[in-house]
Parts: sequence; C-alpha cells; structure tokens
Amino acid sequence: MCGIAGYIGKFLPRFSQLKKTSTVLQHRGPDGEGFYTHCHQKKSVALVHRRLAIIDPDSRSDQPFHYNETVLIYNGEIYNYIEVRKELESLGHVFKTNGDTEVLSHALFQWGEDSLNKLEGMWAFAWYDEKKGRLILSRDRFGEKPLYLWHKNNGLYFASEVKALAALAGEWPNVNENHLLRGLVNGYKALYKKKETFFNEVIELPSGTYLKIDSESISSPCGYWKPQIVEDESLSYADVVAMTKDAIINAVKIRMRSDVPLAFCMSGGVDSNSLISVASKILGCDVHGFTIMNTDSRYEEKKLVDQSVKELGIRHTPIRLEQSNFLENLRSLVHAHDAPVYTISYYVHWKLMQSMAEKGYKVAISGTGADELFTGYYDHHNLYLNEVFQNKNLYKTALNAWQKYQFDIVRNPYLKDPELYIKDPGFRDHIFLQNDLFATYLKKDWMESYTENNYVSSLLRNRMLNELFEETVPVILHEDDLNSMSVSIENRSPFLDRRLFDLAYSIPSRYLIQDARAKAVLRDAMRGIVPDSILDERRKVGFNAPIKDLLDIYDPKTREYLLDDGPVYNLVNKDKIELLLQHEELPNSESKFLFNFINMKIFMENQIEVNRL
Repeated sequence: MCGIAGYIGKFLPRFSQLKKTSTVLQHRGPDGEGFYTHCHQKKSVALVHRRLAIIDPDSRSDQPFHYNETVLIYNGEIYNYIEVRKELESLGHVFKTNGDTEVLSHALFQWGEDSLNKLEGMWAFAWYDEKKGRLILSRDRFGEKPLYLWHKNNGLYFASEVKALAALAGEWPNVNENHLLRGLVNGYKALYKKKETFFNEVIELPSGTYLKIDSESISSPCGYWKPQIVEDESLSYADVVAMTKDAIINAVKIRMRSDVPLAFCMSGGVDSNSLISVASKILGCDVHGFTIMNTDSRYEEKKLVDQSVKELGIRHTPIRLEQSNFLENLRSLVHAHDAPVYTISYYVHWKLMQSMAEKGYKVAISGTGADELFTGYYDHHNLYLNEVFQNKNLYKTALNAWQKYQFDIVRNPYLKDPELYIKDPGFRDHIFLQNDLFATYLKKDWMESYTENNYVSSLLRNRMLNELFEETVPVILHEDDLNSMSVSIENRSPFLDRRLFDLAYSIPSRYLIQDARAKAVLRDAMRGIVPDSILDERRKVGFNAPIKDLLDIYDPKTREYLLDDGPVYNLVNKDKIELLLQHEELPNSESKFLFNFINMKIFMENQIEVNRL
C-alpha cells in the first residue's frame, strides 16, 4: 500500500513540485520515496511514489520499479502474486525480490493489459514503457484503491489523493458546489451516481478499467472485467453453502499474506466475525480485534462482541467514543480527505484506525461487501418477498417468517410494509429519505431525483448491484482508504474477491434469505466456525454512532461556530440551520443532515485556507 502521483504531457514539472507532492503523500508511505522523469518525442513523464512496506519490506522492492525499460509505480496488493509468479517462472522469468511489485511489473511486461484478469488484488498503478512512450493507468475491479485524474497544463495529472494533484500542478482545482449540494441534500448514496468529485474537472478513473496514454493521444477508459450475473439453478442449497465456505476461506487466506502485523475491525455482526473466525480457527492466525463501543442501544453490540472474543480466545481492544475535541478532530479528518466526511460512521472508523496504529499495526481487515454479495439490508427482505411472490408456497413461508422476526425490528416506516415492492416495484423513496425537506435549507432551487442502473431483471439483485458499484461500497472504500492511510495503515476487504463475487451471483435468489434471515448462505457456511450467538442474531446494527455521542450541539461555543458566517452560508439558509439546532431531539435523518452540514462548512473553510497558501 502506497501513494502515487504523476504527470504525462507537454511540460515536465519542476523537481520542487515532485518533492512537494511526495511530502503531501508521506502519510500514505512513510517507508520510502522515489522519483522518475523521462521524455519521449513530444511527451514528458514524471512519476512520484511513497512506500508503505507490507510485503518484502527490503529496499530491493522500492519504487519506481524498473524492468526491461519499463517503470512501475503502484498502490495496493496483488494477493495471488505467489501463484502468478510461478506461472511467470514457467515462462522463463527470473525474480530478484520476494514481493508483489516485481510480479506485477513482470506480468505487465509479459501480457500487457491482459494480465489484469489474472490478478486478484487491489490496485491503482501507472506503468510506463520507455521505448513506446506509453503510459497505462489502471484500478482494481471494485475500486478499492483510488486514482484521481485532472486534465490540465497540456497533459494529465493523476494521484492517490486530490492534495497530491494540487501539489504537482501548483494550484488547487475549484470546488464543485453542485456535488456539495448533492451530498448535503441526497446523502452519501448519491455521491457516486454521477462522475463528479468535490472538485471541478477532477474525476476518478473508473474501477475495473485501464487508460492508455501515448505520444499521440489519451484513450477512453477500457474495461477489463465485466461481472457475469448468471444464477445457476442446478445448485442445491447445500452446494452453495459448501462452495461459499471454501471461497471465503481462500479469500481470507490470500489476504493474510503480509510481512507486517495485521488487525481486524470487529463488530457484533456476521461479516467481521466470519473473517476473524476463519483467520483464527481455520488458518491458526494470531488475531487482534478492535471495536468501537457506544452508548446508543441502536448501535451497541458489547454483549455479542464479548461472547465472540471469549469463544474465539482472541485479543481484543474496545474503543469508547467521547465528545472531547470532536470539531477539532473533524477538521483534521476533512483536511486528510480533501472532502467532507461522507458519514459519521467514518469519523468513528478513523478513531478505530488510530487505535490500531498506536498498537503498531500496518494492515487492517474489514468486512466490506458482504451485504452486497449475500443480502443484509432491511429493504432486501421486502425485495426478497417480491422475488418469491410467484411461488405461492415459498412466498407464504417467507411472509410468515418476516412477520414473526423482522416486523418489530424494522424502523423505517416504508419498509414496515411486506408488500412494498409487490405493489410498487419502482419504489425508492427510502433511499434519498427526506431530500425534499433538506432541499428547502438551500438558498437556490436544487433537486436531483434518484436513478439507478439496470444490471439484471431481478429487483433484489439489481438493488444489490447498484449498492455494490454505485451507492454503498464505493463510499465505504473511499472512506476506508483515506482513514487508514491517514495513519499509514493498509485496509483489506476479503469479501471483495472475484471468485467470491462470481459464486455469490450464481446462487439462486430463492436461497439468499431463509426463515427471514438475511445472509442465510453466509451464515450457514460459517456454522461451526463463527459463534452461534453471532450467526443467530437477526438485528442489523451497522457500524454507526449518533451525533449526540460525539458533539454537544447545545454547547454555546459549538452553536456559535455552527452559526458563524462563512462560505457555506452562500449556499445554505442560516435561519433554517438555527431552527434545526433548537430541536430538543433530532430524528435519525436530521442528525445525518446536520453532520453533513458541519462537514460541508468545514470543507469550504478549509479550501479557502489552502488556496491562500
């Protein structure tokens, strides 16, 4: 895991700019830095790398990495590098290191962009061919590693973070106010619906693509992976349970490859406990789990976590939330993200990463993606009832189980109706919840309706795929990366595994929820590995915290800051915010809106400051 940046175009950046770029990326790679420049015909190339040494920490694996007149800078991990290395050795390749960087370099030289489908991992890389003057940029299938692009100064800048783009270009891009309003009014699920970022003209290279730049032109992003969504009706329930167990064990096994200590994000849920239990009980690893503890009964999981820790016999560190220095900490985090923090969960997650770093860990394992592979959200239950509606016996059984086990724990009023999607397959009002209300806080008319991509005809599967590629997982990965790298930790997500994805989306939909249990296949695959108390818990808690646990909005100094004049009030009506702060209780959606507003205020003030430097 590292930080990368570069430029290809007409004008070669000065070395002072390269050095400044390296400095602003130091947190992503405190173990080393490297620079490279080259000119080919009318094009100049500059590459900057910061190293966080995880596999083969020796300096022989430093970057930029040179091989046969090609140069590689890369951020990520190729988990199956041992297997790919063996294939390359059979073709005559000789290796000088024990790391994945050299394997990636050789694979690109041997197979070019065709190598990408051989790789299991997470990456953002720039690979330059000195003979051809050609640069290839690429991101992994799910977009675990970021790569920002900015066309400027007769060329293309690229970097792991926007602050590195600004350092290399010598100026900051302008703030994209439209995207700020999108996040404020519609919430985090809207942020990846459009190909925009919080800065005008800055975009992200799409996940699962590569981009070619040569002396003549820049290509459009080319996809190297297209998900195959074909349910295999020949599979029995026992088949998919057994296959899922094997796939998860393999996904965790290859992601435990590391030459530095690893830690686990731990909740009371099935996802994180599946990974922890496999690592501990199946792979025999020394496991250390880290958990955020809070006082709100909606999110508190202490009893479940304690039971799991005791049964598995693992080391465990609980982290308690507190209100002290919240605004000061949030300012630091917004600065680290070059963006508003997307949800309050990721302020909480940042505290978790800090605790891991203090204990000396350099790799964190988390359960991102399980809900989108195996079901997990409350609306998935309603969608499942629509899925099985034509099978009257199955529908009756599923409906009775939902009424028995789910009705009482669902809080969203829309989702209290089991026939929601049977009556109205197009219903999505719960996703941009109360956006019509929040739009009234703005000084100008702004509204953007919900849209989604059509991947498959199945309503349930299509919802899950939108969450995976556009709504939920991109947000989580963005925040995970920036939080962990801000304290020089690499984050790994074993559920985001190509083999596991292919298997999960071949499972007949009727198997996904059983007896009103979401993640039925995952739960049964982990039976005997994960503690029963975890597998039998039906409540969906989520990694969250209420804003009142972190910020006293009734404190006079806090209210004074929130109502201070600033650029945010060019867009938002101050009187409406003042009325919001007078509420004795904040419902969940209004609490989220207030957190988004605070982040927007801090971000806009930050950007004024950095543009003065």
